[in-house]
Amino acid sequence: MQCFKQLMAGAAIVTLLSFSISVKAGPGDYAGSYEADIYDFAPVTEVIPIYTDIQVRTPRTQCRDEQVAYREPVSPAGTLVGGLIGAAIGNNLGGRRHGRYHHRGGATVAGAVVGALVGNQISRTNAPVYYTTESRCRVVDEFTTRRELVGYDVRYRYNDRAYLTRTDHHPGDRIRVRVAVSPAP
Repeated sequence: MQCFKQLMAGAAIVTLLSFSISVKAGPGDYAGSYEADIYDFAPVTEVIPIYTDIQVRTPRTQCRDEQVAYREPVSPAGTLVGGLIGAAIGNNLGGRRHGRYHHRGGATVAGAVVGALVGNQISRTNAPVYYTTESRCRVVDEFTTRRELVGYDVRYRYNDRAYLTRTDHHPGDRIRVRVAVSPAP
């Protein structure tokens, strides 16, 4: 038991010694072992806003009124009448050749076809025309340019030296700076 008490007392002494050494060790006692950020403020001497131009595409519907001509639908009557007249003419012309009567079927059919085409064309040409106004629309892209603030170039002085940095906000009349302290050689 005596041995155990001595062992515990030795362990306590070693723990206290290591604690007192770590408490006494402060910044600068061991190079690189302690890094604390130190901040200060420096007066701002100039703030320059930085802009960029952005092209914006906006789709827009563009409409205009247009006058449009329409013909009435063609009546089948013109085609029918033309076909009948053509068939009659073909039948009459195909029936006599050198004073004799021949087979009239081919001439009748040809006359009917030609007459129907002519009758259809006459019906189309004579069909009434009417006009109406219709709105014609299409989508067009409209481009505009917009200036956008992207940051600030800030000039400031610290310890009689001039510096320049870019920030995303206006710093005001002073700017916070990180100060690095290291031992002099």
